[in-house]
Amino acid sequence: MEKILIIGCRNTMDDVCIGCSRCLVAFNRREGQFERYRDREAEVLGILNCGGCPGASIVQRLAQVKLWNVPLNEQPTTIHIGPCLSDHCAHADDVITKIQAKSGIEVIEGTHPYMPEKIWS
Repeated sequence: MEKILIIGCRNTMDDVCIGCSRCLVAFNRREGQFERYRDREAEVLGILNCGGCPGASIVQRLAQVKLWNVPLNEQPTTIHIGPCLSDHCAHADDVITKIQAKSGIEVIEGTHPYMPEKIWS
């Protein structure tokens, strides 16, 4: 079973996004970058923010996810980078490079396909 960790921008997640609902809706509907799980068992293991600009604490945050989930025998198998980070962050390239280098698992840029004009349609 795929265990997905979603990573987004702390500023956006704290101030703009409402509970990261678009990422979760896309996962539940298997839309956007989550289409790849349409015919597979998958679940969201967690949602993590980058730790704040410039993303200097992302490696430590990933280590915490691993540490906290060891007793539960749960570890992410795939990381999805939310559009709040991949599309709108000035530090995105550095943060994503760190995640790819240190996580040792597949990193996919993108989650939901919903742009603001589609939210209420």
